[in-house]
Amino acid sequence: GPTSKQQQIEESNLGGWDSGPGSGALGGPEGWYEWAAQSAPVHWAEGGLAALQEATGLPCWAAIAGGAAVLRTAVTLPLAAHQGRLLAKLENLQPEIKELAQRLRYEVSVRGKQLGWSEKVARFHFAKNMRRIVSELYVRDNCHPFKATVLLWVQVPMWVCVSLALRNCSVGACGPAVQEQFSSGGALWFTDLTAPDSTWILPVSLGLVNLLVVEIFASQRKMPVSRFQRIVTHFFRAVSVVMIPIAATVPSSMALYWLSSSLVGLCHNLLLRSPAFRRLCCIPRTKSDSDTPYRDMVAALATRYSFRKQQH
Repeated sequence: GPTSKQQQIEESNLGGWDSGPGSGALGGPEGWYEWAAQSAPVHWAEGGLAALQEATGLPCWAAIAGGAAVLRTAVTLPLAAHQGRLLAKLENLQPEIKELAQRLRYEVSVRGKQLGWSEKVARFHFAKNMRRIVSELYVRDNCHPFKATVLLWVQVPMWVCVSLALRNCSVGACGPAVQEQFSSGGALWFTDLTAPDSTWILPVSLGLVNLLVVEIFASQRKMPVSRFQRIVTHFFRAVSVVMIPIAATVPSSMALYWLSSSLVGLCHNLLLRSPAFRRLCCIPRTKSDSDTPYRDMVAALATRYSFRKQQH
């Protein structure tokens, strides 16, 4: 009956993270999770989805996919373009920083000999002055690296809020009418948006799209890869794989949103490689820019994986 179906959905939702008796206190993970699910930004996301559906008359699945595209285009695409401008400025600063570092190293060496500094003291004065010089350059060109992280600080909370809003709609936290709408508002193989995708098509597609994004950027690095960059790349590969079983346990509405958001993000990232679009966004030209970015991308991926294949 309806009750058993409701219980089944709630048990499957996020690995049984739904609140149980007494979990409303903020002492445990369930309490924090429930508090976040009932927070104002999550309710705004619920209202935004309802407004989009009402204005367009779209079925639930199309409103979710369309909402993801609208959010990514209206909010994160301008921030990604801003990030592109900052990173281009930082890249263009590197030759000047390198030249100033050589000059400073010479000045510190001369001063050190005059004052009898040890190697340790000389290194300290070099590092201290270099930090000051680089900081002044960042201020001059308005390109402090921390500003490039704004995209992350906006995108992640937005993704979490929309995910929790869809979870609320799917488990009946927004009322039985909304849950009923979601249970029949799917399409193709995921007709019931309140239930997990038993075919695993949405979760596996999500994992593949996220892995594709990671591999595209890993194959495009023109500079030698540092140990930290290699660790970060492996971390994002692991996250892409771990998201597959997670997406298979949450309602299809959430998995559909995650997949739509990742697909739109992939398209935007590819768009930001276009020389014409970069000019439109006033992103300065850099030494590493290419006039044929897409051809280079395919060639880099082919070289990377054909080499690996030969090794095996």
